[in-house]
Amino acid sequence: MAAWREIGDDRLVAAVVGRDAEAARACLEAGADPDTPGPDGLPLLCTAVAGFDHESADALSEGGADPGIELPDGTTPLLRAVDLGSPAVVEGIVGANPQMRLDANPRLALGEAARTRLLDLARHWYETGAEEELRRRTGATGPATRRLVRDGEFTDVDEVSLGGATVRDGYAAILTLLECAFGITAPVAELVARAVRYPDETHVNWSEPNFVLARRWGARTWAELAPLRHHPDPDHRRFLADVLWGRYFHACHCEDRKQDIAGDAAFVADWVLDEPDGPVLAAVLNVHLYQDISDEEAIGLRYAGHPDPLVRRQVPYYLTPSGAAGAAALLALAGDPDARVRSITAGVLGRPRALVPAAREALLTLIHDPELGVRAAAAESLALSEDRTAEVTESLAALLDEEDQSLRLEGAFALAVRDDPRTDAAYARVGLLSDPKFEHDHRVGEHWRYEKRRRAARSSERPSERPDTA
Repeated sequence: MAAWREIGDDRLVAAVVGRDAEAARACLEAGADPDTPGPDGLPLLCTAVAGFDHESADALSEGGADPGIELPDGTTPLLRAVDLGSPAVVEGIVGANPQMRLDANPRLALGEAARTRLLDLARHWYETGAEEELRRRTGATGPATRRLVRDGEFTDVDEVSLGGATVRDGYAAILTLLECAFGITAPVAELVARAVRYPDETHVNWSEPNFVLARRWGARTWAELAPLRHHPDPDHRRFLADVLWGRYFHACHCEDRKQDIAGDAAFVADWVLDEPDGPVLAAVLNVHLYQDISDEEAIGLRYAGHPDPLVRRQVPYYLTPSGAAGAAALLALAGDPDARVRSITAGVLGRPRALVPAAREALLTLIHDPELGVRAAAAESLALSEDRTAEVTESLAALLDEEDQSLRLEGAFALAVRDDPRTDAAYARVGLLSDPKFEHDHRVGEHWRYEKRRRAARSSERPSERPDTA
């Protein structure tokens, strides 16, 4: 039994060193020791932390690894994670729900001194700045190397290197995350200040305070957030718009929270009429779209000619090809200089599956657009439409000559749904779909459905083999 356990521990080491979190989970489920020493003699959790491997850190922590075990240098795996600045790794250790209170979190059994030490370290890095702290620690001079990297599944963070040391500058997010885990309610103004230092909605230091405030309900919180609408700095106003989107999203998934956002719709409806900054207005429009509104087309027409392409990218969602004014605006947007505007417009033009003539002509033009994303959107709208004319079918068949495999697949799919006899050859032209993104793609399965329909049709055409009993 001991020999099997040793083999399992060795496999766990290999899995974590190889950044194979699924294999690590399998080893742990089979009984491997989550605190197995890694190649450096420290617990494997330290190996995951040092490699910014949040998935292995999560697997080990879920499997029972001790984040608070004292190491020879007096640190702990969790303290090292905080020091290296990756919010994804810290969250991987403390748990998938960073707002779970300490006394209810099975992954955290930390005393007051340990919690204070973690918070103080995160705050020190945040207030000092990653580059300055690295310079102090390494004694290096000159500028640091800074690059944006993906941290976790959805967010980015700056990775900073200087004097042979590398950290991720996610300390604002880590501080916010730890406060939630430890049941500390940070002031609204402080959370906003942390976020606006990193004015990018994909940056983790922006998204984590946003995450917290979007779930902090109550009149007092709203009374502190609402004035941001008139803040002179556009980044503060854009942050508020993102918080409003988060409030809406989470209320939709929590029935008893819907009353907490009852006044948000009117607030956004007023705001969308007078916001002067383009990027902020685009964010407000994005929130406004999901409210219960009756003047959609009027808002879309109001901003159809806005100079900022970020605003114009929101406009097509407000319009419909079935109305005269909306159709005219959409046709103008189909020729917009911004490729993303044209792409979104192509998608909206295909909303009514029975294409109106003007939408059909616009899509037949956009399917030849120089930008791949525009061609893809137009192709999808035409492929899914009810249009079975030869002109549309041949335009879709021509996609089989595209270099992009996804576009070739769109062409094959379009022929399949139209029961075109070229379907088998079309799917052969698509080639081997080795990219995992195609695993559950509905267009792949349409080939099988086409074959099924064809077999059924052949079967129904066969003469009956039952003997004549007349």
